[in-house]
Amino acid sequence: MTLHPVVQSVTARIVARSRETREHYLARSRAAYGHKTQRAQLACANLAHALAAEPKDAKERLAGTERPNLAIVSAYNDMLSAHQPLGRYPLWIRQAAFAAGGSAQFAGGVPAMCDGITQGQAGMELSLFSRDVIAMSTAIALSHQMFDAAVCLGVCDKIVPGMLIGALSFGHLPVVFVPAGPMPSGISNEEKSRVRQRHAQGEVGRDALLASEMGAYHAPGTCTFYGTANSNQMLMEIMGLHLPGASFVPPGSALREALTREAARHALSLAAGGGRFTPVAEVIDERALVNGIVGLLATGGSTNHTMHLVAVARAAGVAIDWDDFSDLSAVVPLLARVYPNGGADVNQFQAAGGMAFLIRSLREAGLLHEDVTTIMGKGLDAYTRHPVLRDGALAWEDGPRASADPSVLRAAQAPFSPDGGLKLLRGNLGRAVIKVSAVAPEHRLIEAPARIFESQAALLEAFGRGELEQDMVAVLRFQGPRANGMPELHQLTPALSVLQGRGHRVALVTDGRMSGASGKVPAAIHVTPEASVGGPLARLRDGDRIRLDTIAGTLEVLGDAGWLAREPAGFDPQASAQGIGRDLFGVARAQADGAEQGACFFQWPQWAGR
Repeated sequence: MTLHPVVQSVTARIVARSRETREHYLARSRAAYGHKTQRAQLACANLAHALAAEPKDAKERLAGTERPNLAIVSAYNDMLSAHQPLGRYPLWIRQAAFAAGGSAQFAGGVPAMCDGITQGQAGMELSLFSRDVIAMSTAIALSHQMFDAAVCLGVCDKIVPGMLIGALSFGHLPVVFVPAGPMPSGISNEEKSRVRQRHAQGEVGRDALLASEMGAYHAPGTCTFYGTANSNQMLMEIMGLHLPGASFVPPGSALREALTREAARHALSLAAGGGRFTPVAEVIDERALVNGIVGLLATGGSTNHTMHLVAVARAAGVAIDWDDFSDLSAVVPLLARVYPNGGADVNQFQAAGGMAFLIRSLREAGLLHEDVTTIMGKGLDAYTRHPVLRDGALAWEDGPRASADPSVLRAAQAPFSPDGGLKLLRGNLGRAVIKVSAVAPEHRLIEAPARIFESQAALLEAFGRGELEQDMVAVLRFQGPRANGMPELHQLTPALSVLQGRGHRVALVTDGRMSGASGKVPAAIHVTPEASVGGPLARLRDGDRIRLDTIAGTLEVLGDAGWLAREPAGFDPQASAQGIGRDLFGVARAQADGAEQGACFFQWPQWAGR
């Protein structure tokens, strides 16, 4: 199919915008491309340290310098359901690598925190910055120059983007990402949401709420709603870093184990000197990133990726911004209805046709670049197939050409919506993003007086006192990266949903995050510049009339412009500076970029661009 002209033009401007930085990144990466194993460059004392703990057969193989060695970088811990299954993977990978003629070593672990646990707690203020810590941890794991390729084991919100950023600093290495898969479906998302709203209104107690939540989150595997974790898996597949069909195969299954073992064999086959050398620097380019954005929009994925993909792109020398997301959203149809954009979960998405059907549909509509490099080779043909076990052996067969459930997944010719539902808002309050794929048409334009809050707790306390029974735009400020690490504000969703359900016209405007949980209440998030650095939100007062218009793409204070001359509200940088580990992240808050620049605290090298 002919590439859609908007996809073509957006890609062209990204290429032009990134020419100098991308060329610098590729030159640096290509200078490190090897023609022999990495450990061949180590002195004997260096190598001896790396082999000391290995069993005899592995030690003998690694002492030679002809066979490739695979790095295992893992986010395993046994508390988080999404990462608990990864505990078994290193043994499978080592066995598969050794049987394939190579070797594998556990290079290092990265932290894996859960926004579901820290939601509304002080620990959430470390969440976004954990991505950059994970990137640095990945770099440390790969720093020993022992490895010819890597497998990255990770699933959730900041973990996959962090690992990819870290891996891209080793652009000369092939990298394969390996997920864990989703847990079995629990209670319906509608029931879970209903109980949360009843609890917010005081109609049910903590026992009922906890029973509901445990009915939803109940087994090893990824949470089954379509938040950032499952958006990560979609992105790794559509950008060519997963084995085809790997994203949503459940843990504990024979197919999951077979895919994990094959990932090890496949990663070894991509190492330098083997005839299929495919370093990650050649996989993640402007076209792959545009494919990722298209996939995100077509599935109604997490708004967190309006920051994470920007940061990943910068790590590869590519500059993308919210205009790129917005322009692509205008032409990419919404093909999936998965909670919070519908009632289904990712297991139903997989059963309806999953990634193979989605990628086939987007290709046929001319919305994906075909001239990409993936871990499977050139193009996307392999990603229209899905994995199966035949007599215990892993194979791939053609994916479905029709959706098995059009209420969950559709072809591009019959979408749920003609656009991707992600909008860029501009106006005298700055720039923001909003996800409207779950917002009813009648709530896509809100004009109401502002109610100003500077913490989630203050808003929820006002709700509990019955003070918010009105049309309003709730403004929650001082929630940006430099203020307090930009926590997710999902804890507000039940209360705001209750107010909307009572007939009030409500919206949220914030320089914080809402993540993949953005739902039916309109939420202008990631407002930049943020309030703590003097952004316009800091000058708002209760009663200022705000217009949030997703149709026109505007976010404005109405009336006289005198409000801009006000003194900004005072911000106390010590409010989030101490306790629960926050003391250690002062440098991160001080150095963080704005949301549209990726919200990174790195001192990026010159090649990373703006």
